[in-house]
Amino acid sequence: MTMNRREFITASVASAALLQQRMTALAEPSGGLKVSIDASKSGEPINPLIFGGYMEPATTQVWAEMLTDRKFANPVTDAEAAPANSPFRRFMGEPFKPVGPAGTVEMDTVRPFVGKHSPRVKLQGSEPCGIRQSKLRLGKGKTYVGRIYLAGDPGARVVVRLSWGTGAGDSQTIQIPPLSREYKEFPIKFTPAADTMDARLEVLGTGSGAFHIGTASLMPADNVEGFHSGMIRLFKEEGFKMFKWPGGNFVSAYDWRDGLGNRDKRPPRLQVMWSDRVESNDVGLHEFMALCRLVGAEPDLAIDSGFGSAREAAEEVEYCNGSVETRMGKMRAENGHPEPFKVRLWTIGNEMYGDWQFGYMALDQYWVKHNFIVEAMKKVDPAIKVTVSGASICEKSVGGAEKRNNFFPDIWEAPMRDKLPYEFGSQNDWDGWLLEKCAGNIDFLSEHTYAYPSLAFDADKQLFVDVNDPLQFKARRLANRIGETFEAWDKYVEKMPWLKDKGIKFIFDEWGNRLRSASGNGGGFMQPTGMLMPLSYALCLHEIFRHSGMVEASCATGGLRLLTDNTGEAVGFAAEGVVMKLLQTHFLNALPVAVDGDSTQPLVPGTAFVDRGTKPTGSPTYPLDVLAAFSSDRKKLLISVVNPTEEEHSFTAKIGGVKLRGQGKLYQIAPPGVNSTNEAGKEPAVKIVETAQEMLPETVQVPPVSVNLYEFEIA
Repeated sequence: MTMNRREFITASVASAALLQQRMTALAEPSGGLKVSIDASKSGEPINPLIFGGYMEPATTQVWAEMLTDRKFANPVTDAEAAPANSPFRRFMGEPFKPVGPAGTVEMDTVRPFVGKHSPRVKLQGSEPCGIRQSKLRLGKGKTYVGRIYLAGDPGARVVVRLSWGTGAGDSQTIQIPPLSREYKEFPIKFTPAADTMDARLEVLGTGSGAFHIGTASLMPADNVEGFHSGMIRLFKEEGFKMFKWPGGNFVSAYDWRDGLGNRDKRPPRLQVMWSDRVESNDVGLHEFMALCRLVGAEPDLAIDSGFGSAREAAEEVEYCNGSVETRMGKMRAENGHPEPFKVRLWTIGNEMYGDWQFGYMALDQYWVKHNFIVEAMKKVDPAIKVTVSGASICEKSVGGAEKRNNFFPDIWEAPMRDKLPYEFGSQNDWDGWLLEKCAGNIDFLSEHTYAYPSLAFDADKQLFVDVNDPLQFKARRLANRIGETFEAWDKYVEKMPWLKDKGIKFIFDEWGNRLRSASGNGGGFMQPTGMLMPLSYALCLHEIFRHSGMVEASCATGGLRLLTDNTGEAVGFAAEGVVMKLLQTHFLNALPVAVDGDSTQPLVPGTAFVDRGTKPTGSPTYPLDVLAAFSSDRKKLLISVVNPTEEEHSFTAKIGGVKLRGQGKLYQIAPPGVNSTNEAGKEPAVKIVETAQEMLPETVQVPPVSVNLYEFEIA
């Protein structure tokens, strides 16, 4: 019997009295936990798109380009560059610097190759003059290929040199043929003889006159259509089924037309929303579609609803989905792809509820713009599905709490005056108003869901405060953000009962943990967290699975969960990537079944409709979290057990509604300790270990800090 979402959740989570907010961890019931699985009560299939990836900005480190600012958006000067601490350019070199006497390099604004200006190098006879980029990372014996566009006077003699050391034999030099006034492309290829993290690429000239540098490119020769080969391989192995692009604040000032045509002639842009980070536009629509094809993921294209217009959005739909008889379809064909891309998923804007967003406008104006944009897009292709830039009362309240603690200082943002949580139906109830005004133009509702594992919102102080919680509470805070979103949805349905018939589902297109103290220290996604992040991911996915009938897709934020070596190539999975791989492999299109128990999950410290809901998330099997499901073909029963504590626990299981065969398997992630992590170049400490199971033990022992997936065939 298939149940609706409300019936399934009611059957899966036993009712319990709410515990005090400041409670300590509960002890396991005497004699171990008792878990009851009722396979006669199943939910809706788990959408494969839940295992999605989120990419911001347009060109990320998945792209194999090694050179920073290769199209010279910034002038080539001796000025000190900002530290390369952005994850977007983690494996790129320092910006180009002049080589030669002062004044050797000037920026030509009269005849630039691309963008606003191109370097012009004035020659000084036998003294080499030109430009140099340092801090490049190379692997011994690995081949690197690229190209450079040059123009110059007949008296200019130019070489391109890659150096990986200081010795006479620690470099390779390519002699460029005589130049002409017109820019010409020259191929380059190098194979270094040593590993280094400080290689130098130099473009140097001697002789008379001057020469111009249009642009340069350098990539590992084993790139796959411009993407890192290792990343493509591991993305496929991890099982990404959807990519959202271009995500985040970036999209609100992004012109999709910048990413069309010859990559070397696409304009570089300074992205003011990311501290003038250079966007090369090397990855545009065609490259993104190629990435999705290579990995086997469905594209979700984000529309600029900040600075963008309804006309631009409609033209993008026509470019992607129109026939070659349409104006934009013809342009797509001229750019190398006659067949339509047939993009189904479109996300309208990003966090348009926030006054930090480019193109931000008041809600009473934005809902009108959303309708304009969607109506124009669906006039071009009525079959597309659109996601509104939503924010439940919970997401808006978390944003208000972040302002209270000044986590993201911004002198342009309005001061916080309202008490948190915001009220349903107020001017801050972004979802409430959009659902009322735009429901006919909403297929999916976007929700950005971030949690602070070591913080709780104090309603009296109206601030996030540091809490010294046990690991299982820290790990559950992300799942709590998912749970409160569905509580908010129930309130919207109570107010607008007609929503039941609209079929609107959620897309959690950004979710993850932010690692901060109440004072604001920390905040990154790349910090080592041991098993906190993997356990948090597992609990979060369990909560999403439980609401399978209401979730269309999701995207975990934070580097796409791969380990990279010193050359920038992907070599393995981060610990949370291992968890994603395990659950993705087994739960695609799986049907969750009802789980009950004798140990209610406690309420984690926090405030309802800010950082948690009014009731606990998870299965009533504290401190374990148990999720059961039929496999997609209904031939196997899956039992996923997360132990987010530092102690071993046990349970006995009663399984009804289905008969199991004796033979089965256990897929277990049980690292040595809570601080275990995976590092590039080392044997993974967090990995999946597969063992045969004759039957589910009468008493199941669950190791500390572990994720355990039991799989049994159904008789």
